[in-house]
Amino acid sequence: MDFSELIKSKFEGYGEEGPIRCIFFCEFHDTAGPIISCAEPDNYISKELFDSISVYIITKAELQRSTITVTLAEHKVLGFPVGIIDKKYPRNAFLFNLCFICDSSSRTVHYEPVVTKLAEYLTAMEIESSFLSTGASKLKPILKQVLEELNTKGECALSQGPIATHLKVVRIRNDPLPVADHQVPILIKELPEQQWDLTTQQVTTYIDGFNHISRIATLSNVDTSLVKACVQNLIYYGVVALVPLFQYGNVYCTTPKLKLLAQKFDLQERCLKYVACSQRSLPNLRDIFRIYAAMTRGTTVKDLCLRFNPPNLKINERKLVQFGILEGLIRRVHKYPVHLGDHPDLQRSLSGACSLDEICCSTNINTQRLEDQLERDHNVLLLWK
Repeated sequence: MDFSELIKSKFEGYGEEGPIRCIFFCEFHDTAGPIISCAEPDNYISKELFDSISVYIITKAELQRSTITVTLAEHKVLGFPVGIIDKKYPRNAFLFNLCFICDSSSRTVHYEPVVTKLAEYLTAMEIESSFLSTGASKLKPILKQVLEELNTKGECALSQGPIATHLKVVRIRNDPLPVADHQVPILIKELPEQQWDLTTQQVTTYIDGFNHISRIATLSNVDTSLVKACVQNLIYYGVVALVPLFQYGNVYCTTPKLKLLAQKFDLQERCLKYVACSQRSLPNLRDIFRIYAAMTRGTTVKDLCLRFNPPNLKINERKLVQFGILEGLIRRVHKYPVHLGDHPDLQRSLSGACSLDEICCSTNINTQRLEDQLERDHNVLLLWK
């Protein structure tokens, strides 16, 4: 691990999402002080370790009703300390905390709302029927259910007497990468039935897997920056993915994942339905595999169409490329022009940092026209990668 990764790992929000290793309930006993009254599994955390951190777990009033994370060498303890003030309790207060334990390297920020909601649920039960203060051992089946179901399903429904609650772990997604003008958004699932803003509704009308961002902005009469923001938001919610601009002059090559098409029946079924010219008559998987396998450097989509005649095989070549990109079976081989002469402006614009797609989109020049111009310039070299 390099220095930057080491620094990142010390801050909450970094690291992989890991399972909950243990859930324990602790309280302030009027004579024994802070104690663990119930845990699932038992004895996961030693008394010595708990005693060393109990001051942060059973806290003073200033830190109550807020999420607290204590990071140790091997564990990360997440809790929500609560204090119920009432004369019926010894010392006129009942202090407790319901804590999750995860690995120290795990990200736990997505568990914070769950811990908070579970603590509030237990607080309501205590106020309603003194459920906790009359013997926390009754919590054991609840803790076991929460631990098992959150780790396996990510959600859990609890009902104890007249009170019920539903716990759900909401995954924290990483922010999507910036969207470029030449990239093409494609819907990978149906839009959720929710009230999208008017701009998003305008933009999604033109998301068909073939229109790039600049073209969508023109068709929808929406500013390009707003289109990018909308698409980025849809990517965050897993509704949209980005694919390269489709052109018959494009070159693709296969990836090691292509073998999965010969092994996975569900992938085969999805592929046949996706690439078919008509759902009434599906193509042959062998023909699909042959076209994918023929995708090599130097072979354009046009070359493949002339060789195989996909429509005659009941295959939509545009959808075939789209499916291959989305599933990682193939990847686009881009052309990056580099100017080797002494022209400063051309050296800056043709530096090898931008692909032909980007240049065509920014200059609004047809790809074939730009390629013809570049081929006539003997100082320009095209890099394929």
